[in-house]
This record gives sequence, structure tokens and C-alpha cells, in this order.
Amino acid sequence: MTSDTALLSPEAVETARRSALRILDGLDRTILGQQELNRMIVTACLARGHVLLEGLPGLGKTELVKALATLLGIDFKRLQFTPDLLPGDVTGGHILEEDERGARRMVFHPGPVFTNVLLADEINRASPKTQSALLEAMQERRVTVLGETRDLPRPFYVLATQNPIELEGTYPLPEAQIDRFLFKLDVHGIDRSTIETIIMERRAGVPPALEPVTNAAELARLFEAVDSIFLPRAVAAYIARLVDASHAESKSAPDVVVSYARYGASPRAAIAIAESARAHALLDGKPNAGFDDVHAVAIPAMAHRIVLDYRARLDGVTGTGLVQAILDEVSELEEDLPPEVDDGPP
Repeated sequence: MTSDTALLSPEAVETARRSALRILDGLDRTILGQQELNRMIVTACLARGHVLLEGLPGLGKTELVKALATLLGIDFKRLQFTPDLLPGDVTGGHILEEDERGARRMVFHPGPVFTNVLLADEINRASPKTQSALLEAMQERRVTVLGETRDLPRPFYVLATQNPIELEGTYPLPEAQIDRFLFKLDVHGIDRSTIETIIMERRAGVPPALEPVTNAAELARLFEAVDSIFLPRAVAAYIARLVDASHAESKSAPDVVVSYARYGASPRAAIAIAESARAHALLDGKPNAGFDDVHAVAIPAMAHRIVLDYRARLDGVTGTGLVQAILDEVSELEEDLPPEVDDGPP
């Protein structure tokens, strides 16, 4: 946090928290039995990050994204990724048009990426060429077509889905694109009591109708509140040590990382953890991000950014397991170093 960033008052924190909880409550009413998943989605939203949802069909991934867009009160588009999808189908392109005088000119027609919330359904079914159309959009919130760059609406989120067990007709996302997702979240099944509730209370599984609980202006104020959440230097140093320990050559790397990690997490992982820890703290009504917030977001923010050795699959080792080992072994407070003067409240 820079010296010119104003700290939030307790009243401002509580006001922002109530706004964020209205979004979370709406998701909890729509997607039953997935409270932790819903909380991570709202955390990513507040941190202005993209999310990759991985899970079997029928678990409500699409409904979750539609509900989020409705609650936020912003524009939403859904794009079904298929092997024949072209980059222009994502970004848009130029079409030859004729005006009333008979003059012809090329006119740009925006693609579905020009929205606030883009649902990239089954993103791994499109070819790498089409997947790469999202790289600039996800990182820089803009699109370049035929040398002309156009800014995307703000906020801009990509929420993508993929099936973890289907391999035929799919193209695994390259590491560069996976790295652009703030979180990768696994969508698991629900318990039998929740299934019973759905059967009894929702005919044909149709969720209750939702109304927007916020809008673009209120979202902008929420983003300002997240930016004002204080990140102590000790917490920032802890995040840096976690990311450093994900590299096999690091002296602090756990044995499981040395054995199975081919490449560790990128600096973008540290940024993702820091920003999402701030958002997580706001949801808890805290003016400061703490170690507990880092613990809550470290796995979804870092596990997908570690490239595993081929032996990991054979031995059943996952990125989640590696990050958990790092959390277990890396100390929250760095030892044997002189204390530093912090630039904010404790």
C-alpha cells in the first residue's frame, strides 16, 4: 500500500462488506450446498480476477456464472467453445457494409468478448488459436484486431468452464493462459440432503428468479474498498516466501516440491494471492489482510500455476497437494531477520 492510499474506516469496511454479502447471499440461494465455492467466486469478483471452473456436467457451473452476472447488474454473454470456433468469433471482426449512397467500407462488429462477464463454456474444446484470442483480453482488458486496439468494458471477467475427465476433442489450455486465471476452482458434487432440497423445492431444477443487488457504480466503490484494505509487510513477505517455495531449486522448497514440481508459480501468483487476500479480508469485515486470508486463497490462486513433472500424475500428486505442503512447511514469520518498520497500522 502506498502512502497516499487512505485507510478505510470501520464504518466504510462494514458498508462495503454488506454490499459484498448481498452478492454472496444471492449466490447461496441460487447454487445450493456450495457455500465455499460461492465465497471464492465473490472473492475473485472483488479482486477483479478471472476464474476457471473445473467440474463434471450438471453441477451448476453455468448457472453460477449467470447468477453472478444478474446479481452484479452488469452485461453478460455466453460463448460455447467448439473445435470450429474461430478467433474472430470471440473478438469480433470487420464486415464489408454498403451505406445508402452505395459506398462500401469495412465496419468492425464487436464479438462477445465486449461485455462485462463472459462465460467461456467448455473452453478447452476450442483450438489453441482460438483460445489465444483471450490472452490479451484477459490480461490487458483490450482487444487488437487488424492492428487497431479497442478497450473492453470495465469491469471485465472471464469465467471459463471445463470438464476434468473428457479428453476426446479437447485442447488443454497452455500455461500462459492458465496463468491469467486468478483462481482455478474445482466444482464438487453436493450431499444428498441438498439434492433432496433441489428435488422438492425446484421443479426441473429451475433456480429462483434473481434481481440485481448492485450496479457498475457500486461495484466501483467496492473495488476502491478492496484497494484500501491494508496488506502488512509481514504478510507480503509471507506471500513471497510461499511463491518462492514452489520452485524446486529454492532452499525453502518442501521435499514434495523438489520431487514433483517442474516449474514453480509465477510472480503473477504472488499478485493474485495478495489481491484476493485483500478481497477475502473485506468479506470478513476486516481493514487488514492477514495470514488467515492468505491461507484461504493460496490454493485456488497458486495450485494451477505450478507445472508438475510427469511422475506426479503417476504418483497421484497434484498442485493442490504441493501448495498444501508449502503452507504446512513455510513459516508465517521469517526468522533470524531484524524487525522492519511497517508502513501502516499493525
